[in-house]
This record gives sequence, C-alpha cells and structure tokens, in this order.
Amino acid sequence: MKTKFSGILTLFLAFVVQITFAQDKTVSGVVSDENGMPLPTANVVIKGTSTGTSTDFDGNYSIKAKVGDKLQFSYVGYGNKEVTVQAANKINIALEPDNALDEVVIVAAYDIRRTQKTTTSAIQTVSSETISTRPNASLVQTLQGQAAGLNITTNSGQPGGDSEINLRGVGSLSGKTEPLFIMDGIPIDQDNFRSLNPNEIASVSVLKDAGATSIYGNRGANGVIIITTKRGKKNSNLQVTYTGITSISQLQGHDYDLMNSKEQLLLERAVGNGRGATIGDAEIDAIARYADTEWVDVFFRNAMTQNHTIGITSGGENSSSFTSVGYFDAQGILKQSALQRFNLRNNFNGNSKNERFNYGTSLSLNFSKNDEPNSIGSGAVNRNYVLGAYQSLPYRSPSEYTVGAGGDLAPTFANTPLLLLDRLATYERSENEIKILASINAGYKLTDKLTFNTRVSADFTDEQFIRSEAPESFNSQFFAGVGEDLPGTVDQQSTRTVAMDIVNSLNYSTKFGDKHTLDTGIYMEYYKAHLRSFGFRQNGLDPKTWYPGDGSGFIDDNADNDFYVDTVNAGYNNAGLFSYFANADYDYDNKYGLTLTGRRDASYRFAGSNKWGTFYAVAGRWNIDQESFMEDSAFNLLKLRASYGTSGNQDIAGVSGQGADFSANSLTLDLYATGSGYGNQNSIFQSQIANPDLKWETSGMTNIGLDFEVFNSRLRGSLDVYKKDTEDVFQFQPTSSYTGTTGQSVNAGNLINKGVDLSLGYDVLKSDEGLNLSVSFVGNYNKSERYGAQDSTIEEGGPIGQYYLIRYAGVNPANGNLLFLDANGDLTETPDEDADRVFTGKNRYADYQGSFGFEADYKGFYVSTQFNYVIGADRFDFNYSGFIDPTSVGNFRSSRDLQRAWTPTNRYTDIPSLTATNLNFSGDRFLQSADYLRLRFLSFGYNFNRSVLEKMNLKTLRLFANAENFLTITGWRGDDAEGIGSTQNNYPTPRTFSIGLELGL
Repeated sequence: MKTKFSGILTLFLAFVVQITFAQDKTVSGVVSDENGMPLPTANVVIKGTSTGTSTDFDGNYSIKAKVGDKLQFSYVGYGNKEVTVQAANKINIALEPDNALDEVVIVAAYDIRRTQKTTTSAIQTVSSETISTRPNASLVQTLQGQAAGLNITTNSGQPGGDSEINLRGVGSLSGKTEPLFIMDGIPIDQDNFRSLNPNEIASVSVLKDAGATSIYGNRGANGVIIITTKRGKKNSNLQVTYTGITSISQLQGHDYDLMNSKEQLLLERAVGNGRGATIGDAEIDAIARYADTEWVDVFFRNAMTQNHTIGITSGGENSSSFTSVGYFDAQGILKQSALQRFNLRNNFNGNSKNERFNYGTSLSLNFSKNDEPNSIGSGAVNRNYVLGAYQSLPYRSPSEYTVGAGGDLAPTFANTPLLLLDRLATYERSENEIKILASINAGYKLTDKLTFNTRVSADFTDEQFIRSEAPESFNSQFFAGVGEDLPGTVDQQSTRTVAMDIVNSLNYSTKFGDKHTLDTGIYMEYYKAHLRSFGFRQNGLDPKTWYPGDGSGFIDDNADNDFYVDTVNAGYNNAGLFSYFANADYDYDNKYGLTLTGRRDASYRFAGSNKWGTFYAVAGRWNIDQESFMEDSAFNLLKLRASYGTSGNQDIAGVSGQGADFSANSLTLDLYATGSGYGNQNSIFQSQIANPDLKWETSGMTNIGLDFEVFNSRLRGSLDVYKKDTEDVFQFQPTSSYTGTTGQSVNAGNLINKGVDLSLGYDVLKSDEGLNLSVSFVGNYNKSERYGAQDSTIEEGGPIGQYYLIRYAGVNPANGNLLFLDANGDLTETPDEDADRVFTGKNRYADYQGSFGFEADYKGFYVSTQFNYVIGADRFDFNYSGFIDPTSVGNFRSSRDLQRAWTPTNRYTDIPSLTATNLNFSGDRFLQSADYLRLRFLSFGYNFNRSVLEKMNLKTLRLFANAENFLTITGWRGDDAEGIGSTQNNYPTPRTFSIGLELGL
C-alpha cells in the first residue's frame, strides 16, 4: 500500500511541476551596471523567441515567461548575460562592461581575435568615442596623437587633404613608408579617406610590432592599421541615432609682422625699386589712404561645414544589422576649395540556428566632389592663391581688376594679386569620385574544433576629373601662340580601378587538459587589381558657347596651324599578389602565451627567384599578475611581452592614392618608347634600363613591452622598446646620361629605427555621482640611422633626411654682410658651397611626439582635451626668407624686420644690410625649429539625464561644442607649425570651432 501511494504521489507531483513549468508568469527586476547604476533601454529577450522588452529609465523591466525559459540581457557596451527562469519572480541583473569591445584586438582581414590580456603583440586601440564627434573630413587626421608611435603630419588645409603617416619612424627612402590600412577586411589606401565617413567607425587598432604585422607579410613592413565599422547586435530592438555637427574654420594666423602700404612704399624708396622709388611723401600718403589691402582676407575666408549622420541598428535571434547615411559639406578656408560627400553603409551579420554557419556582409557606397586648387605650394604668381594672399603688395587693390579683362593685365610681379583674382573668376577644377567598398565573409564549423572561413572583398573607385581655363583669362591669353585667337583649355580624365582580395582559411581551436589552449590557422590570400583610364586636353575654346564639362565650344583643328590639336592619353594596368601563410597561438593557464607566424608572398613587381619573399614572427607573453605570488598585489594586470619577426615591402616607388597598386611594376624590364628623334622623325628609343636584381625590402623588428593596470585599474599603461632594421632599402640610383635614362631603382643600404612607446592613463577622481577626472599621456621617442648610402652628402649612421649645410653665424657688424662658418669653424663671408657644408644632426622628423590631456565629467557635464606636442623637428621657413629678401622689394610684400637692417648707425642686428654683397648664400639661416605644443582638441558638452529624456521619448541626447587646433605655442612664425619639409606658400591647416548634438531614439 505504501509503495502504491508513493507512486501516485510521484505522478501527482510530476503533473504539478509540468503545469507549473508550462504556466506563464510575470518576471521583473532591475538591470544595472557594474556599479549598481540602472541601465535604461537594456534589452530583455526570451531566448529562441521574438518576445522581449526594454528597461525603463530606472532600469526596471517586466516580462511574461515560463519557468525554464532563458532570459537574455544585453546592453550596448556591456557583455550579455543569460539567466534561466526558476521559481523566483524577481531577477536582478548586473551587467559588466564588454571587455570584448574595449580590449579585443581584431586582425580583421584574417578574423584573428585576442583580448588585451592574451595578445602577445604591441597593439593600441582607438575607440569610436574619440572619432565620431570630430569635424575632420578624414579619419586619418582624427587619429593624430592618439596612438604612441603613430606620427601623422598634415601638410594641407584642403578639406580631406592627404596626410603623411609614419609608424615608429620612416622605414624606406623611395619606397612606401605608410602603414597598411584595412577596413572590414578590405585593404585600402590612406588617401581614400576623403570619401569615407568617420562616424561609421567603431574602432581602430594600430598594429606596431612584428608579432602583429608579420602575418600581413608583403604589406606589413610599415605597420598595419585595422579599422572596424559599426555593427548591430543580436536580440536588440530597433535603435536610431543622429549626429549633427556645424563647424566654422578660420586661418590660424602668422607672426611675420608684414608691412602696411606706407611702410612698403617707403622701403621701396630706400631700396630704389618699385613704385615707391619714383614718388614723394605726399603721393605715398595718398596711395596708402586709397589702398592698404590685407590680401589674406581676399583669398582666404571663414569656412562653414555641415556634417550629418543617421545610424540604424537592429537585431534578431540569428541576425543583426547596422545602416548609416551620411552627408558632409565643407568649404575650405582658401577660396575655390571645398569637399562635398554622401555616404551609405550597411553591415549585416547572421548565423544558422545551430550556430555552425555564420556569415556577414559589408557594403559602403560613397560619392565625393572635391574642389582643390592646384599649384599650391609653388612659386607660380599666376596660379598659387596662397602666394597671392601672403606676398601681394598691400598698396594694390582688388578694385583694380575687372572681371573678364585678365588678358589685358601686364605680366609683372606687382600684378600678382590681380592675376590671381582673374584666375578665381576664370578657372575651375574638380574631382568627382565614386567609391564602393564591399565584402562578404562566411564560416562553417566542420567540427566543433575545425572551421572553414572565406572572405571576398572589393574596392571600386571611379574618378572623373575636370579642369578648365577660360579663353579670356590671363593665363590663356598670355600663353597663347602668335595668331592663336581662341585659346583656353579643358582637361578631362576618367580613371577606374577595382581591387579584389580573397582569403580562405582553415582554423583549428582546441583545449587539452585543464590549462592548455591552442588556436591554429592556415591561410591562402589572392589579391588582384586593375586600372583603366582615358583622358584628353582640348586646346581652343569659343568664349561664346563653351561650358566646363559638356563639350561645347571646342575648336576643331584646321590646316592653317596646330594651335587646336588635342592631346589624348590612356592607361591600362594590372597588379597582383599571392600569399599563403599559417599561425599558431598557444596559451597555458592564462599565464604564458606563444604565437608563431610564417608567411610566403609572391609580388608582381619582382622577377625570377626574387618574386617570392618569406617572412616570420615569434612572440611570447608572461601574465605575471596570474602568478600565485601576485595574489595580494595591487596589480590587476602585469604582462611582459617580447617579439621578433620580419615583414616585407614590395611597394618600390611609394606612390599613394588611386594608382598606388600600379606604380613601379615593370622595373625589372627593359622598356622602349616612341617619340620625336633626329629631324623630328618618329623614332624609338630606350626609356628604361632593367634591374632584374631588384628584390624585397625586408624589415626585422625586435619589441619588448610591458602592459600594466594598478589600483583597481585606476592607473594603466603600456611601455614598449623597439628596434626596426630595414635591409635592401629601395633607393633611386642615378645613371650616366649616355644611357638615355636618369637612373634606376636599386636595393642598397639599410635603415634602423629604434625607440620607445609609452601610453598612460590615470583616474584621478572616480565616483558614481560626483566629479570624475582622468588624465592620459601618449608618447614616442624615435631615432633613425642610415647606413650604406654610398653618398658623401649622407652621414653613415646619421638620421634620415639630415640637413647637410653651411652654418650661418650672423651679421658682420663691420659691413653688414652675412657671416658663415667654414668646415673648420672659422668665420667667413664667402663659404665654399661644397667644402664647407657639415652634417647638422637635424631633419624634419620629430624626435619626440605624442599627446596628453584630461577628461572630466560632473552630473552630465563633461570636458575633454587633447594636447599634441612635437619636439626635435626642423624645417626651412622659406616664406620668411622671402619676406626679408631685399631683392624682392618692389615686387612682393616685406616684413617689418627689414626696418632693423644693418646700417652704419645700426651695426649690431640680425638683419644684414639691404645692399649686402653675399645675399646669395643662406646655408642654414632659415632652418628653424618646428617644435610645437598645440591644444589639438577641446570638447565641452552635456548629457541629458534620464528624467528629461523620458519626457522627450528619447534614449540619449547630448549637446557639445568642440575646437580643433584651438591654441598653438611655437617658435615657428608661419600659419602652421605642422608641415612636411620645406613648405612655402602652402595651404595651412585651419582652426575649427563646431557645435553639435547626438540623439538616440
């Protein structure tokens, strides 16, 4: 009886439990962060269903669920959590920050992922928070100062203008020195960022040492920069964000202390040249009253920029999506310069229900229209607006120019501003670019440990270039031939490139024992690129009917002359790379790690046995903080890293931009060309001498690093010491003129870069509701050495680009002439241009560069700063040399510094006599320090609190104001201390102020 009763009771209890599990009930609770603060709009979803809800502004949620259901909790920036519903009706969840977002390092092209604790390499990540609200047209300019060792110099204020990028020094002489950029697995050129929207970026990882870059073999010698764009998150509700920024940019201003009209005319009288030399005081006063023009205000302007981006994210159980639409419209501070851009991006990820198959797509559609004046930085008085802005005589007036009368202007230097006003009215130049970036990736788990992955990506660019010079313009009329009644030109060029990259891999991951983990992969990569171009120049335009770009007004050739013979060009080029490689990553108990990489590459730029290059790397780590003797220490992270490896450079000519893949791809061949020979007869001649011995430029890098976090991670940082030795350096070697060519590219000598990277962060104040304050520092010291140059003007072991000059010693108080030092250090007024030059130890590359700043927030208000610094850079200030050149008086504007020139009564001065006899010598007189400290970025804003947002039905709302290049402290007297080499009359980078908002729905 007892047994029977027990059986009935068991069946009854099972029935009750079954009913209990099948019955819906209300589960509620609070979702909070790691500090207990509630998370509004967090997602709560029943796994395997579409049933879900979101938390309110106090983090509360409520959902109908059954016992046994699994609730998935997620929030952007935090790791997901999964909880099974039991008998309790209340479930409170605390989410932890998603370290995978903050710390994961993605070698995106090959889908290799490591966390900060497990990576063996020197890698620094820049988050989207420091990118998305900046007004820069190019992502590259935003990265300046944010990663130790990444030296970015922008030499132009043109919106979206190109920058020079070097990572841990300059790794080549004539070859490419810029890092490899990869966006969502697609290799791209850094000059492409003009057309891309920085607000789409999720993170940027800077790969520095061989342990990280060797897997990229043929393109990793100068470092690798991995860019990942934003993506949706599974099991998340539809979210819409908007970012809008309005900016105004202005010239930073120089310190050349230029003369006004009266001063300039009086100087011309003293020198005896120019208008002032022939008139008296009364007329000088009259002219000065009539015109005292600041030509900077004529050719430069305050420029407006609009930047708008809408982002849409959503996700289901097995898929997620991110879509963004962007519009950017920027005026340049120099007239006739602008950039307009439209962007559309969609990223999609998905997987099968059993999660064995996963896939992803990335599609970016971009259009840009770039108006960029040419001849900037040149000495062309009829073409360079910057020259006109700085050097035009102040007593000339814009009213002296009549639109359409450029052909009547006299070709004199004094007419420089009028010639340029005519060009503003009669010249057009623009580039329209369509850029499409697309990739698709898929992976399938053949077993639980073995996965097959494939990625196919494409980069398509179509560029339409047009430039026109009106027939009535000064330039057209001045350069017209005798009898050429209808001058004027139109240039049109169409260039199309497409590059495909295919990567297939087998990846094996296993754990054995309790402490051993092994991840391995074998890969095959194939890269193929094609270029096609066509263009023409139309000579001769009818002023009555012509219009830029539509083909009207073209003048046909005739039998009377050859003025209107058009010229045409076409381009056809291909490029290709093939690689296979493997890597293995071993971990023991989260304490010790070892990574091995081997890669073999074939490049189309080399011939025969030199076609293939082999590269490798070995990297290891010791997580000291995981040792038992560290249990009670203050360290949250203490990791020692070391690596050595090699990478290759096959980019011989260092060309960037759309044609980068197709440069210097036939240097191993003898080439011939046709042209005019003796008696103007069509002839064939040798245009290139082959160098079949040309081979890979190879860099070997040693790196030792230390990562640390102390005091609950309030103090954190990384320290790396490195040495990079580049062998078989690409150089251009001159040849005898008897060969019919100027020279050929060869491998000769080597370069060494060695230095230190340091990154630090410290939370000075940290509280839940009070004031939070953190400070940061990024720094790099780099020393370069050059060997085997076989050139007496290059010092063995000296720095790259070292200036080899005569030393300037001041002004001779006896006669006002310039003084110099000869090779022995003795004073002389007549140095020998060759024998008295010495190595100065100076070059244009900084010894120290980086940034520091702070971030603070209090009850929704925040302020953020970034100060950039450069120490040890030297450049020629040729602008200043022109302003104090007595021989230019009467033609161009002068500095007031000439007012203190040497005279018999003013013998001790730094300005020589206006009639000095040795002004043709300069030496290092105008070689100036380009060191600076700049408040590169300042941001102030307010995040609205939850109660206000709830009333507005918004999830987030932030208002902010930013300033770029707000303040610069420097001894450089020009508009911009930042620049490349010996800049003169170049387009300076502007100071920019912006306001904006971010909101989320």
